[in-house]
Amino acid sequence: MDDGPISPVEVLNENGACDVVLVCEHAGNRLPPRYGSLGLPAADLSRHIAYDIGAGALTRALSRRLNAPAFFGTLSRLLVDLNRPFGVPSSMPLLSEATEVPGNRDLAPEERERRRRLVFEPFHERLARFLDARDAAGRKTRLVAIHSFTPVFLGKTRPWHAGVLFEPPETFGRAVLTALRSEPGLIVGENEPYRIDRTEDYAIPVHGTDRGYPAVLIEVRNDLLASSGEIERWAHRLAPAVTLPLPNDEVLHVRA
Repeated sequence: MDDGPISPVEVLNENGACDVVLVCEHAGNRLPPRYGSLGLPAADLSRHIAYDIGAGALTRALSRRLNAPAFFGTLSRLLVDLNRPFGVPSSMPLLSEATEVPGNRDLAPEERERRRRLVFEPFHERLARFLDARDAAGRKTRLVAIHSFTPVFLGKTRPWHAGVLFEPPETFGRAVLTALRSEPGLIVGENEPYRIDRTEDYAIPVHGTDRGYPAVLIEVRNDLLASSGEIERWAHRLAPAVTLPLPNDEVLHVRA
């Protein structure tokens, strides 16, 4: 059986005029036919272990609201995680949360390379070419990655409604954090429920910070993205936060 006609990347509104470029690496939960369900019950592919529930729909709503380009990962992160440096253990996990992934057991080097070639590289090369073209045209860019997280992880309740993750320089991340925290009753974590870690994260460090862009990763608790109305409310909330004026808002082109 071949790998099927599923592209690992979808691009929406490529010519959008906004400075913000949206990235949603965990938007999809599909698998090419040759992989079946990676040995999991079909219901597991609807869980958070397979994709970020609600994140793709929120990214689409933000793209429409901002007139911003958006890049979506269409395949399940269980096959290969687009927000991990390729080859680290979590990039093709044997265990996701508390669930074993049989289809990732004892992967041969040839299979790892297949996943790099068919999934990881096409997504990141497509995004990199797009950003290179913006740089060449003198366009300013802010990179905003959209994710979602579970209300409870391994038995531990998470109190935040959202989290804002960033690494130095922190101007953009702190501006987004301050804007969201200004809403009464909204609990927004700073670098929660995760932190940006270059040994475990890819899009923000590589496509954002290393290019000199203001870059931020926004996590929204997935039980708050359960309906179209809730998704639109989050898009309405996030749009002004990610487009606030920044001091010395210039793009630093770190690559020739």
